Amino acid sequence: MTKKKLTRFDLQKMKESHQKAVWITSYDYWTAQFAEQAGMDMILVGDSLGMCIYGYEGTIPVTMDQCIYHSEAVRRGAPNTFIIGDMPFLSYQVNIDDAVRNAGRFFKEAGADAIKLEGGRRVCPQIRAIADAGMLVMGHIGLTPQSSGQLGGFKAQGRTAAAALELIEDARAVQKAGAFSLLVEAVPPEVCKIIRDDLTIPVYSIGAGVDADGQVMICSDILGIFQAFTAKFVKKYANLGGETLKAMEAYAEDVRKGKFPEAQHTYNMVEGELPKLKAALKK
Repeated sequence: MTKKKLTRFDLQKMKESHQKAVWITSYDYWTAQFAEQAGMDMILVGDSLGMCIYGYEGTIPVTMDQCIYHSEAVRRGAPNTFIIGDMPFLSYQVNIDDAVRNAGRFFKEAGADAIKLEGGRRVCPQIRAIADAGMLVMGHIGLTPQSSGQLGGFKAQGRTAAAALELIEDARAVQKAGAFSLLVEAVPPEVCKIIRDDLTIPVYSIGAGVDADGQVMICSDILGIFQAFTAKFVKKYANLGGETLKAMEAYAEDVRKGKFPEAQHTYNMVEGELPKLKAALKK
């Protein structure tokens, strides 16, 4: 049976019925295939691909073309899943026209269902303009990696009453600007719960506790592939990094010892053709 792709209205009903939405990042065809087969409600083509795919130290170097390229691959791998394209650094901050134009590329070129951008009140004009242009926008507050320099690094946000109040005001502003949902990152669970209860739109968590309307995780983290560091909120459900290393080491050993390829891995000549070849070579 073909999986039914959710709509914004389905996601809204899930919030209202207290049904958790489950989503994950994906950057390529094969992980998108697995995500759809696993029944993920949504897939985020995150700018975290900068670290997970390209080996950058952060997300700042990621370009629009890279995000579009990977979003296209994910769409091919998950044709029946709600896909969110992540707007990279400087694709929406410079001016509103750029924000609308770049957001539109995800829909026109990659078949995305929504886009996500980082920031609270300071990006509400962009959220409003993109939404007014007929596109779905997901907000993102708390730890916003593109502005991690201003935040003092990859640190949890909203841990004091004053900081929490700022986040709550950001969340309200994002909803008012027209976002259909909100992602809250690296924020205390009690603060995320207040935001979830305060907003009518779905509020999702990455490192913000269990009380959100759903959870997203980075596929490279839960699969145990990303090696550079492990955030506190990550739970590894597999160790594919370790398994990959063992497989490559075993392959290298077999080749060096002449154990691979074996007869079962090769294609033989048609019976009787080898003598003909040898005879022809002697002429």
